[in-house]
Amino acid sequence: MVRWELENFFGNAAVVETLTEMIRGQRIPQTLLLSGPEGVGKATLARRFGALLLGHPERIEQDDLSLESNAAIMADREKWPSDKRNEDPLFFSSHPDFVTFPPDGPLRQLTIPQMRLLKERASLKPLSGAWRVFLIDGIDRANEQAANSLLKTLEEPPPHLILIMTARNPFDLLPTIRSRAVPLPLGRLTEGDMRAFARARALDEAERRLRLAEGSPGVAVALDLEAYGRRREAMLALLRVASGVDPFGAWMKHADSIAARRTEKLDSYLDVLYILLEDVLRATNGIAPLRNEDARTHIQAVAERVSFDWLRAAVARVDELMDLLRRNIQKSLALDAFAAALRAR
Repeated sequence: MVRWELENFFGNAAVVETLTEMIRGQRIPQTLLLSGPEGVGKATLARRFGALLLGHPERIEQDDLSLESNAAIMADREKWPSDKRNEDPLFFSSHPDFVTFPPDGPLRQLTIPQMRLLKERASLKPLSGAWRVFLIDGIDRANEQAANSLLKTLEEPPPHLILIMTARNPFDLLPTIRSRAVPLPLGRLTEGDMRAFARARALDEAERRLRLAEGSPGVAVALDLEAYGRRREAMLALLRVASGVDPFGAWMKHADSIAARRTEKLDSYLDVLYILLEDVLRATNGIAPLRNEDARTHIQAVAERVSFDWLRAAVARVDELMDLLRRNIQKSLALDAFAAALRAR
């Protein structure tokens, strides 16, 4: 008897059951959109779903972008000139009927050549079985031209193609893309699910990882605690300056250090900054524990100096910087401007 079950997946039981029922009833939409915060398992669930349809899960799992070998390939391609990347669009396909298209290049974007390659490969029949499954991991990382290039495939998908897209926020997508997919939103995991996950994976420093990940198992696993601590120190200094706790000069040594780390991307600092701003809001409202509970003294000092309007402006500034990432702006200059603008409020 065939077992149509998604096993060893933590959390989001309702979405798991919906996908399982699709397979059991053989009523599978051709386009699915898995959305939710970073690290809640969107791509993992897509691979597990594909494995139920195609078999050979051990091969499909080799497409996991967090695997060291795949991460190394993506990091190496960041050094390539754009014309070389365009001539050789990035995809992973350890199983011939399961293809993953991930963001590529230093700005980690989905490109027009990738979407053109997807369209070409979509017409190919499965090598075995009834389906081919394509995973676009991070469709919200596609620029408008790449997204428009995908539309033709979404409008008239071959009968054998199942297209699964992932995105953090579905409303960042073109309405024409969003409307052609069955939405399956994933949420952060409960504390019980996260603790079960941490036990299953035997995570080191589990309590700290669980606080920082706050319901995202992928984040809990991927966290480089040493690098996070260094970035947090810099972003705490930035917030102390931006809020007026410390003079502007206190930020400069951190700005120089960040500028010197050429391989680190601005978004790795902005992700930490979002978490710290959330903690400042919690401290302002007396909510415990903080995600960075061990840095409460510094966070509380900022909380006592700022208003809700200041926090709202700070988050809006970080949002703007996230939007500017595709323009490859300089890290230290962007953060200098953040501090100067908020200090003036």
